[in-house]
Amino acid sequence: MVLPVLQYDNKYFEYVASNGYFLLKLNYFCPMQLIHRYTGHVGSVYALAQAGNGSFFSGGGDRIVARWSLEAPADGDLIARATDAVYSLCHLPQADRLLIGQGKGGVHVIHLAENSEERLLQLHDGAVFDIAYHSPSNRLFTLGGEGGVCALSADDFQVEQRIRLTEKKVRVICFHPESPVALVGIGDGSIALIDILSLKVLHRFQAHQEDFSVNAITFSPDGKYFMSGSRDAHLHLYETETLKLVSSIPAHNYAVYAIAFDPSGRFFATASRDKTVKIWDYEKMEVLERLEGNDGKGHINSVNKLIWLADETLLSAGDDRAIQSWK
Repeated sequence: MVLPVLQYDNKYFEYVASNGYFLLKLNYFCPMQLIHRYTGHVGSVYALAQAGNGSFFSGGGDRIVARWSLEAPADGDLIARATDAVYSLCHLPQADRLLIGQGKGGVHVIHLAENSEERLLQLHDGAVFDIAYHSPSNRLFTLGGEGGVCALSADDFQVEQRIRLTEKKVRVICFHPESPVALVGIGDGSIALIDILSLKVLHRFQAHQEDFSVNAITFSPDGKYFMSGSRDAHLHLYETETLKLVSSIPAHNYAVYAIAFDPSGRFFATASRDKTVKIWDYEKMEVLERLEGNDGKGHINSVNKLIWLADETLLSAGDDRAIQSWK
């Protein structure tokens, strides 16, 4: 038997001997390909959330929340019309509910099967910039423009605790993959480490330039490190246990708005007001690819949100009123 000759670029693949055969093993990051562009919104898109079954939710400045099929970019379904601009979304598949954080401090609770609003929770005095579900505690956390964090029961949406961290905005929260702690990005450039059960502030430190908001935070998949992105355009890598700054990188030309790891944990993406999405090698903390509108593929305005789905699809959304899917 004569095996065919395989042509390959050894930048991306290497030969691996296995049971007498030569196999090709992915050795590096393959360039991202634009798959679809979703253009149903008529305002900036600020929020994305996974919806399951090959679909996702989006919301933005037009007050519209839509559900999209990954494979049908022209067929978005209207889920809700919010009372103000939509800044955050959180899907609870176990309860078949979608939470919508809007610009005047309210959170709409949508019953998806019945296609109806169950209630409107007035939780904050400013915009609700983030809503996140913590599965181990079965709690929801909302962050507001007035500097407050609310913890709610995911069963009945009753507020269990509140904390006021600052007079400025709080923009983002992320949970440690194993420990009951969370990081909160604050508008003055600081980060607070809080206990999830008590909302007690365990530590707070100046992570970025003073008064340059921390807009994005994520733990590494193993929880040993975390990254933050700020209006100062820098990406910072910290050691979780010691909170030691490992590296500070001028990652973009303007504010960093989002950070998202790919499912393998080998790569991550950042999004910025400078209209670009950058793909990074996590181990080397080096840029592998830059996605931008100049090549006719990327966004042409600020990129506000990223999520990386389990099937390795990267979704990006921005001020150009578009959502894009990448593989």
